[in-house]
Amino acid sequence: MTELTGTWRLVRAVSRDGDGNELTPPYDGQGTGRIVFTPDGRMAVMMIDGRTTIPAGEKREYSGYCGPYTYDGTRLVTTVDAAPDPSRVGSQQPRGVRFENGLMILRPPARPLNGRIEQRELTWEKISDI
Repeated sequence: MTELTGTWRLVRAVSRDGDGNELTPPYDGQGTGRIVFTPDGRMAVMMIDGRTTIPAGEKREYSGYCGPYTYDGTRLVTTVDAAPDPSRVGSQQPRGVRFENGLMILRPPARPLNGRIEQRELTWEKISDI
């Protein structure tokens, strides 16, 4: 768990379809986020579309949750005990984890979105040891 422990900032979010083609980036390419992993096995994450204004007809994308986590070196699983979206409470949020050039890349499961499959990858830079 020592690799995860600390505070991380979102530096990049990409989205691909089922064939690996890049889609419009999450948060319109201007995502802001923080994720914190404590040494005692709790985490909290928040991500938001960081644009100062949102075009008419669009909604500002926001996501967040917290809870205890387990990590086996390649897979992170958080059991959500609080979230702005009540449907997430009690769920498990699995993420693939890899490290490249000092950055942590989290990969949630693929999901259907607007009639196609979407696979996201979220890249994080460590900004503090806690």
